[in-house]
Amino acid sequence: MSALPMAPANACAASPQNPTDAAPAEAGAPVFENTAPAFSPLYQQIKTLILRSLQAGEWKPGDMIPSEFDLAARFRVSQGTVRKAIDELATDNLLVRRQGKGTFVRTHAEQHIQYRFLRLLPDTGTLEDQGPAERRIVECRRLRAPAEVARQLALRTGDAVLQVKRVLAFAGIPAIVEELWLPGGPFKGLTIEALSEDKGPMYALFETQFGVRMVRAVEKIKAVSADEDTATLLGVAPGHPLLSVERLAYTYNDEPMELRRGYYRTDARHYRNELS
Repeated sequence: MSALPMAPANACAASPQNPTDAAPAEAGAPVFENTAPAFSPLYQQIKTLILRSLQAGEWKPGDMIPSEFDLAARFRVSQGTVRKAIDELATDNLLVRRQGKGTFVRTHAEQHIQYRFLRLLPDTGTLEDQGPAERRIVECRRLRAPAEVARQLALRTGDAVLQVKRVLAFAGIPAIVEELWLPGGPFKGLTIEALSEDKGPMYALFETQFGVRMVRAVEKIKAVSADEDTATLLGVAPGHPLLSVERLAYTYNDEPMELRRGYYRTDARHYRNELS
């Protein structure tokens, strides 16, 4: 990714077919391309092709994808094979089935998944009980990527990145300070005004305005003490115990797209994760 000019500091600026599974070919029908890994199950090859269509933006977040019948005809396989591929994509939270309506591309704008990557819960009640988080953007600036940030985002040291800092509060009480690092190219045009004015989930903004969908994340968690700046933003004393959560979020094709470092107050909240 080539470096971009710096803005002022206060601105953001056909696989082998299984003969028992394949549908008969029709004259002029598209050929099932041999682009999937050899020896992988047929449904996995179909899953890969659907993923490529998602990545290419053929179906955007919130869109309904073609029916199993239509996809089976397109890839010239059975509906059962397509169904199994879609089942896995639904388990991966990339697609969602809606009874009587069809299958849709999941979006972070959906109410029930807005907190998909937020694991900090109140000790009593739920996030929904206390309403949406109140967000304050502290800063948003474009700068050159430090070495460690560049490494994690698969950039070159010195490439353009955006650094965003914000505070999340619940019921008027600051709970989280987050520092986000985003690659400058995909997020060109992101400004502090856009971040401040948008009232939906940040990942939904990334989807709709920049065509970037976060599909999975990896986190590192440890206990830290609040430094002076973080303590001031959270309304606690310097040295107050905090939970540090570093998240690397990926879009399709395992491309790292966001490095997020959060500092969580846990005096009235806890970090909860379900393991299966």
